Amino acid sequence: MGFVIPSSKSKLYLSGTDWVINTLDYTMKASTCAGNMSQIVLVMDAQLDEGDLRQRLGDFLRKFPVLQGVVCRDINLTPYWRLPDKLTSDIKLSVYQIQEKPSLDEALLLLEKAVNSPFLSSNEHLVFHLIQRGKKDSIFSMIFDHRLFDARGAENFLGLFLKYISGADLEPILQGLQLIAPADLSGWMQKFYSGRNVNRKMIALSKPAFEILPLPEEKDRGFKFHLISFDSEETTKIYEAAYSQAGYLMEMPYLLSVVIQVVHQLFKEKGTETDNYVVPVTVDMRTGEDITQELFMNHVSYLFFKVPAEETEDLKKVMKTVKGQMYEQVKAGLPKDLSAASALLRIASLSFLAKVFRLPMGGKVGSFFFSYLGKGLGQYSGCMGPKIINIFHTPRVPVPPGLGVFFNAFDGQLNLVISYLEGILTEAEVLLLEKNIKGRLGRPYT
Repeated sequence: MGFVIPSSKSKLYLSGTDWVINTLDYTMKASTCAGNMSQIVLVMDAQLDEGDLRQRLGDFLRKFPVLQGVVCRDINLTPYWRLPDKLTSDIKLSVYQIQEKPSLDEALLLLEKAVNSPFLSSNEHLVFHLIQRGKKDSIFSMIFDHRLFDARGAENFLGLFLKYISGADLEPILQGLQLIAPADLSGWMQKFYSGRNVNRKMIALSKPAFEILPLPEEKDRGFKFHLISFDSEETTKIYEAAYSQAGYLMEMPYLLSVVIQVVHQLFKEKGTETDNYVVPVTVDMRTGEDITQELFMNHVSYLFFKVPAEETEDLKKVMKTVKGQMYEQVKAGLPKDLSAASALLRIASLSFLAKVFRLPMGGKVGSFFFSYLGKGLGQYSGCMGPKIINIFHTPRVPVPPGLGVFFNAFDGQLNLVISYLEGILTEAEVLLLEKNIKGRLGRPYT
């Protein structure tokens, strides 16, 4: 029987997955202008009342002192999130009043600048922005530290706020939140076996070697984002194609396969030759109830897909490869092994782990990152009166590769955000990506 140190009320011990995310935050601060951050954007059909929003948001956030925690290391060397008794300062809400109504793309430039701005202190992990556009509508966003939330956890936290302002009683939910966690210092042999399995998988992914798009030399660059929203008719065609070509509930393999084809065309256009494409994809096996209880920290794992470049011309071949690897990795328990093996890394410092992470696959995590979040906040239709007409994410991604493609759905429309390090792609190349993605998604086999 292993030795387990119980968590105190002021300590939320970090899992191995959390420590990996902390390492990525460390490396991103060293290689870009800010850390491992993301943003959820809500587009409204009318203006929000700034004073009312500020009051309600402040009242809601004060229920969660965990939002201003800091990372520490215990006497047993296990890292933990130190929980304050209460918020020590108000969480920021920045407001922009724009007289002339800008386009959504123009408004997103403000949010792009915001998500590329580092947090100002070690206990700041959350900021909000409100853009009032032309006295007609508004955009509300939440920028969050990935050390505090994974993407679905952040969505559910924002969903709790939408419930709160609608008058819902949050006490039963708050009482069910898990704000304690054991140090997880048992089961070492199983963790070592998992580490062996993960190491074998990383070696297999690294051979033959794959390439990434050339990175700029400057280390303080930010990320740019390009949003593609499909209307309800286009979204229906895409889901029908996913069902007929990939199978029931196979939206992720279908979307990933099409994106791999399009990225291959991009590599060819830029003159970057590679034997294969390796794509890390986040997976989250939690139910809705699990996510509500496990709201904070990181609870996702990864699947890794490797597709030979020679297959990319044939969508059927790509999907067969992707689906086969998905079934194989799930059956072999790779997501579970990754989670268990990463617990072994927590004893190491972030600077040491940053060097270790560069050993497998020549320091390259993948050709690009990919995620499909599904419908997420689709059950919420309004915020303090105004109707929510769209919700999407703008995540910064680790460098290398400095490129990611992220899907989510809201109210019958599919969104795609291309996230890329400034300097990797030109505007013309981004528009070509959009054209090729739109041309392939929802298209019948040829």
